[in-house]
Amino acid sequence: MHGFSFGLALFLALAILAIGTHYLVRPLAATRSFGLPLPESGANIAWWLRLKGVRDIASGLVVLAFMVWGTPLWVGVVLLVEAVIPVGDMLLILAAKGSTKSAFGMHGATAALMVFTAISMMMGAR
Repeated sequence: MHGFSFGLALFLALAILAIGTHYLVRPLAATRSFGLPLPESGANIAWWLRLKGVRDIASGLVVLAFMVWGTPLWVGVVLLVEAVIPVGDMLLILAAKGSTKSAFGMHGATAALMVFTAISMMMGAR
């Protein structure tokens, strides 16, 4: 189970790095799938959206760093803590009456996968 959990953790880290990179390179295109309407137009909108990309990349790098220099227990702890991000995204989208499909299908599913992976990593560390 440890190898499977490790693979899921790696997948999650690389996926969030890819999403963050997409927000840096094509912020308006990346935002279309988030679940909220595109922000108002303006010269600085793309720069505000890129902030999310930087944070996503940092989140993915934290997981990768713990995978390289930490223990399975701490990889699980980091994933469990970082699962707050997609849960928060899901709740904000629902509160804003955004796309329930994106809220549950993308953000909720991501949070569930992160929690599952975190728990399996922490249990495998025993």
